[in-house]
Amino acid sequence: MTVRCKGILFDMDGILISSLGSVERSWETWARSRNVDVTLAIHTAHGCRAIETIRKLRPDLDDQAELKFIEDLEIEDTEGLDVLPGILDLLRQLPDNRWTVVTSATERLARIRMAAGGIPVPAKIIAADMVEQGKPHPEPYLRGAGILGLPAADCVVFEDSASGTKAGRAAGCTVIGTLFSHSVEELAAAHYLVQDLTDIKVEILPGDEGLALHFTPLGF
Repeated sequence: MTVRCKGILFDMDGILISSLGSVERSWETWARSRNVDVTLAIHTAHGCRAIETIRKLRPDLDDQAELKFIEDLEIEDTEGLDVLPGILDLLRQLPDNRWTVVTSATERLARIRMAAGGIPVPAKIIAADMVEQGKPHPEPYLRGAGILGLPAADCVVFEDSASGTKAGRAAGCTVIGTLFSHSVEELAAAHYLVQDLTDIKVEILPGDEGLALHFTPLGF
């Protein structure tokens, strides 16, 4: 399969880096201290902004104070944080002006996590505290395309969550989902599915034609 585009928008957790352990341990701590079911808290948090998870599960609390609490927990817990397979090689193939990161983490947390994992951090990213509405709303990916100076229709999104694939699709991007954290059924909004990004090959097209991404989707 070949997909042509002019820019790439990467989710962070579950696409660039694995921080699943940190996320789940931090939300478990928060849930136990706030009398919330742990399984519900972890499931609700995946792929969504922390502040929206807090508002959904404990709307009676001070959301900004709770956000700071969970953010601090996640920043302090770096155990098991690692770059996912194929990512550094893929990023090396991309011109700097052709990609950025669109994440449901706060900017502070995202930059710390990417730096800890050895990911080259773009000068401009879209993070949870930069948007009015988080995934699955299209705003994050529309804003990400704007950073690259491109229409969303000219961008490919790499996502691992149900909310993220829905956000990318709603924004008008081409969405490639991975099976890092969600099932095939949960990623129905993705145009294509791959196991991970190890086999994504990038071809730089001449002039202003952009990029061609070569890969074999699951099911082909």
